[in-house]
Amino acid sequence: MKVFSNWLAGGGPESPITLSIVLVVYNMRRAAPRSIRSLLTPYQRGIDSESYEIIVVENGSSEPLDKASIESLAPNVRYHYLQDPPPSPAYAINYAVARARGEILAIMVDGAHMVTPGVLRWGLVPFAYESNPIVAAPRFFLGHESQVESVHKGYDEQQEDALLDSIEWPKDGYRLYEVSVPYRYNFASGPPKLFWFVRQFESNCLFVRKAAFLAVGGCDERFDLPGGGCLMPDLYKELCEMSDASIVQLLGEASFHQVHGGISTSSTREKQVEQWAEYTAQYEQIRGIPFEVSQKPQQFVGHMPQGPARRLMLTG
Repeated sequence: MKVFSNWLAGGGPESPITLSIVLVVYNMRRAAPRSIRSLLTPYQRGIDSESYEIIVVENGSSEPLDKASIESLAPNVRYHYLQDPPPSPAYAINYAVARARGEILAIMVDGAHMVTPGVLRWGLVPFAYESNPIVAAPRFFLGHESQVESVHKGYDEQQEDALLDSIEWPKDGYRLYEVSVPYRYNFASGPPKLFWFVRQFESNCLFVRKAAFLAVGGCDERFDLPGGGCLMPDLYKELCEMSDASIVQLLGEASFHQVHGGISTSSTREKQVEQWAEYTAQYEQIRGIPFEVSQKPQQFVGHMPQGPARRLMLTG
């Protein structure tokens, strides 16, 4: 407890590196630098930059990031390029974890996700009092509707850049809620009123002890479909089903998906239904059971920021 109370107060942990963030990117020259900047101080509040590292893994991109430019963003950023890797990000995540120096991991399988300014601080809070917390941040789409619909109506990188300029990002990262919608909802009248309390089945900002990640065998590389298929739902469920696991969802903090032509988000609804059937068929082949979301009890940790985030938390 001494280490974490000192750290969250801004004094820094007693161990040099406590948290290792794994960020996987694929042809994201526009989106990834913005995602990385959202993970750096002083944008990230209440955390010492010397207490964590960001491991960026380029998963065989045809248009890779510039290593020198990325590592010049901050001393705690490290970049690795994988030559001819599998199309699934499973190997890339395992590769990064093998090189991670932190006791705690924050796994971000989609490098196009930006985050709110307190996600690291609040993501770490449960590790001060739970032995094996599995902490998930909710996900949002940038834009005023799901990108599954918006990209087919002309929503593109230029519109998104203008949207972010309109909220003067990164001046106040919580204004991201003004220009986003909850991720992957299929509700006729919009997201549920208590969106923040909807059970997650995966997360693009997933905090877990490195020991727990290794205990479940890491990312199962049998999930070899492009984009991973059920890779992250499987990892999240395997972690949640550990006997000593405590499932935690963050309130007031989230990740936000930038448009980038991703395998899933650039698909139509009909294509997504086909993809999900393919993903779950592979899951059943690998695990021997149909995919189901873990129903273990969960807890919530976080805060109620001002402005649009507060209104969303209160009214949906």
